[in-house]
Amino acid sequence: MANVNEPRTPWVKGPKRELPFPYDRDLSGVLRHLNRRTRTFRSRLANDPVTAAYLAAGMRLLGQHLGPGSPGRAQGERPFLSFLSQRAIAAEVANNPRPFPRQGTVAMLRDRWSAQSAYVADLINFAVWRENYRPEYREQRDANTRMLVNGPDFVRAVHETAYRHTADGTAMPSVRLGLALMTSAEGDEEIAQAVCAMYEDYLGSWKELYSAVMRERGLRLRPGLTLDDLANALSATTDGMTLRAIGDPASGVVDHANRRSLMGTVALAVIHAFLEPDEDASGLTLEQAVSMRFDA
Repeated sequence: MANVNEPRTPWVKGPKRELPFPYDRDLSGVLRHLNRRTRTFRSRLANDPVTAAYLAAGMRLLGQHLGPGSPGRAQGERPFLSFLSQRAIAAEVANNPRPFPRQGTVAMLRDRWSAQSAYVADLINFAVWRENYRPEYREQRDANTRMLVNGPDFVRAVHETAYRHTADGTAMPSVRLGLALMTSAEGDEEIAQAVCAMYEDYLGSWKELYSAVMRERGLRLRPGLTLDDLANALSATTDGMTLRAIGDPASGVVDHANRRSLMGTVALAVIHAFLEPDEDASGLTLEQAVSMRFDA
């Protein structure tokens, strides 16, 4: 998450410049629910160190309550998001490391976010922001991308990518939060918009990768299927695998000993069903191909 060794944002001045990465970055495009009428004042508030202090407090609470082995779940408690109450967030500011501000009040929090749902929506935006992923995660993602696009062993690359992605997802509080919120977004427009924006950015990066793989490896989608279909199918499967691995670790969905996951197997099945070689495409839809095999 935060990494003090990352480069600073050149335009940032004053106390905010001393904050660790990525809190020192321009957050005006990330925090979309701040309680200000004009873009100028919202931008100013988004880059206030005190605002960063409340985000840091929220991120720490996410780690404490949604991370692996959190004490709340171990004691049998299930207070969904009650740990992100305005009172708890304001109190947690006192535990911020320096140079974050360490004095928080509910009134000051409400001055920035008029409702708890608005704060949670912005906390989601910040938690899943690409800049928030640790550098090692991004470096490994780049390495996996190279293996998938033009590496010599595509099957191994799929298994390795699927294992790392699923295993990392089970351990990341931001991923757990996103999955949990999907079940409660109905009726809460701000939360629903945050989840939608999260997936728009997330799926956009994967679609770029899938396009590169198809182009470099001479593959095409079957008639009637789109890149969105492929991305949604693999994303929905990943979400399900991650939930199963979190809720039932003994299921074997993720095999840490052998660095394999069921997600890798399913990903290969989806790829085999959805894609065909350019030079030997049958032109059949998925339904037609299945029908020829089972109804003949």
